Amino acid sequence: MFFRNLTLFRFPTSLDLAALDDALAAQPLKPVGPLELSSRGFVAPLGRDTEALAHRVPDAIWVAVGGEDRLLPSAVVNDMLARKLDELEEREGRRPGGRARKRLKDDLVHELLPRAFVRPTRTDAMIDLRNGLCIVDSSSRKSAEAVVSQLREALGSFPALPLNAEVAPRSVLTGWIAGETLPDGLTLGEECEMKDANDKGAVVKCQRQDLGSDEITHHLEAGKQVTRLALTLDDHVSFVLGEDLVVRKLKFLDGVVDQLDSGDRADQRAELDAQFALMSAEVRRLFEVLEPALKLSRVDA
Repeated sequence: MFFRNLTLFRFPTSLDLAALDDALAAQPLKPVGPLELSSRGFVAPLGRDTEALAHRVPDAIWVAVGGEDRLLPSAVVNDMLARKLDELEEREGRRPGGRARKRLKDDLVHELLPRAFVRPTRTDAMIDLRNGLCIVDSSSRKSAEAVVSQLREALGSFPALPLNAEVAPRSVLTGWIAGETLPDGLTLGEECEMKDANDKGAVVKCQRQDLGSDEITHHLEAGKQVTRLALTLDDHVSFVLGEDLVVRKLKFLDGVVDQLDSGDRADQRAELDAQFALMSAEVRRLFEVLEPALKLSRVDA
């Protein structure tokens, strides 16, 4: 269940979330209706065999937003519409007008929706109570915002804002690759993306590359700036940090995962609980390293 991407939002640490369990219980995922395109709601993070819609470890809460989407490709609808229009034109001797075409298309959608396949989706999130963070397992800002909106709707109010830095992340990442001292615990990986200062200029992407090589130095001397950078924290997790402050390709390394193998856990729920406790601690450590380095803004009232 380890998250693979982290899009972060901040909320005041003074926020009272005591009513969270009841709020989520009032908005569970319901099966998508026969004439609905989609449905969203909360699902049990520990799996279908459990009932709780929020799973807690000290100072962290795991929630999950589930979805069901009916797959009705526009190409299918448009093809059937074209056939219907051809039939009407042949029978009546004229092509239906705009309003008639729209009404016919709506009728086709209503006819086809109940027969469309349903695709389930799920997006997990962690609420870090200590640091006032909502951390969504997605690299898509739109998908992450949808999870925050679902929490906001359930709670009535959830003043979470996208993570923001008081310094330009691009300049910090460029400094690290140029030889400036990294925060304690961080080391460079072997992947980066560099762009010209002019956003419409050249883009260079490097993988499996020594980031201290002369090739990288030449790009920096030519004025390119780092927009994504691979890093490792404490030899526990590796990740790629972007100038948009999204953490991608998060991977828990063997040294930290081995901590789970030594336990005697008889069921999957206990295993997931142990994984979430471990992940929440590592993600919190990552944030607490990045916060002063990037001068991440607070939103405390």
